[in-house]
Amino acid sequence: MAVRCRTATRRRSSSVKVAAPFATCTKEEQHSVIRFLSSEGVKPIEIPRRMKVQYGDACLSLQKVYGWNRKFMNGISSVTDSPRPGQAHRVVTPGSIAAVEAIVKENRHVTVNEIARNGDYIEK
Repeated sequence: MAVRCRTATRRRSSSVKVAAPFATCTKEEQHSVIRFLSSEGVKPIEIPRRMKVQYGDACLSLQKVYGWNRKFMNGISSVTDSPRPGQAHRVVTPGSIAAVEAIVKENRHVTVNEIARNGDYIEK
């Protein structure tokens, strides 16, 4: 005899309307939702459950939600990630692409390290 799960057989009342799930979202939007729900006093375990309804598979992981909740409770108000030390700052421009292509066309056996050491393609 199969046992039915009560939650699976419940129907939402007609008075409760849920907005359509978001097709696209950014991390910053989700961080804002975490900040809002945290300020409302919602427990961290409940936040991803509520977000999962709207964001589906794009929802942040439980660990990320806990991390951002901790940040907001410690007084951080920015919803953007802070730059990490040691993270490379790279700029790709049409000029640098053309310069690297010219180096490779001149010598097909050039290595990435040799191109990096040359550095002539970097626009300053």
